[in-house]
Amino acid sequence: MKSILNIDNKEAAQTGIYVVLTAAACVPVFFGIDTYLNTIGAAHDEALATAATLVLFGCIYIGRHLAIIWSARQREIPKNVLNGLAITIAVCFVWLFIHADFQFETFRGINLLLYWIPFLMIGLCTGALVKLFRMSTQKELEAAKTQAAQSQSELHLLQSQLSPHFLFNTLNNMYGLSITQHEKIPPLILKLSDLLRYSVYEANETYVPLKEELTYIHNYIDFEQLRIGDRLELTTDIEEITGTDIRIAPMLLIVFIENAFKHSKNTAEPKVFIEIRLKVWGNSIFFYLKNSHDRIAASERTVEKHSGFGLANVKKRLQLLYPRQHDLTIENEETSYTVHLRLNLR
Repeated sequence: MKSILNIDNKEAAQTGIYVVLTAAACVPVFFGIDTYLNTIGAAHDEALATAATLVLFGCIYIGRHLAIIWSARQREIPKNVLNGLAITIAVCFVWLFIHADFQFETFRGINLLLYWIPFLMIGLCTGALVKLFRMSTQKELEAAKTQAAQSQSELHLLQSQLSPHFLFNTLNNMYGLSITQHEKIPPLILKLSDLLRYSVYEANETYVPLKEELTYIHNYIDFEQLRIGDRLELTTDIEEITGTDIRIAPMLLIVFIENAFKHSKNTAEPKVFIEIRLKVWGNSIFFYLKNSHDRIAASERTVEKHSGFGLANVKKRLQLLYPRQHDLTIENEETSYTVHLRLNLR
């Protein structure tokens, strides 16, 4: 019952607003029509201006209701319909002023007809144009909200998949070490605890301070250095960020870094190299990564079921979070894999 009363009150308020706006618009319209009638020398111009004003607004409301009836059968309102209505209004206005200088001296009735038909058309088309334009705008807004909701839902799903993916890869690596180098497991578990704490509790926001993300990256690099040992040749040039005003999508860069460590250790070379650079310059974040890998050997190995999941995930997140605001270039060469990424600052 309360909801019905709320709807009735809302409709009454909307009707009241329409009445006030109509009354306010009647004044300038009346004076405009009266001036036009004086220009063409019409008799009883004030009475005619009053009648014409009432007729005009009556036609506007009729045009609105005709537009509602027509649009009920349309899935979307074509732009050419709106353009056609606007052109019709403009042509009718031009005709009224042209006909004021070129009237039939003999056939007075035709003059009246040539005045009133364009005048009525202006009212009908104006009402239809305003209503259809408003409905078109509302439909576009609703479509945009629906798309945004879908994108946000998809984004949350992608983010929720990151922690399990990272945990799966890490535990898989630690299992191998537990057999061959079990003495490394205790410090690795401590590092893993810090990593998981961030990925589970701190990285649920759409954007996080870049400072916190870099702390997570440094912890991950330390974790991998413990795991790989002396075989790793690592070069890093990561700018130190002290403030929290620069923000980035969480768990975005780590996907590339994780892949670098994963694929580097699979090479047959005694040494593996990884180079990581990050710099904030101007309005952008620049990220560069290069690692050794064997493209031929990688293509000959059996592809894992979930191989490439992280990279596909991060590309989709870039599309959602940085639309037309990022540049990603990946170079997959014979012995190296290079990533160039530029992000607009948030």
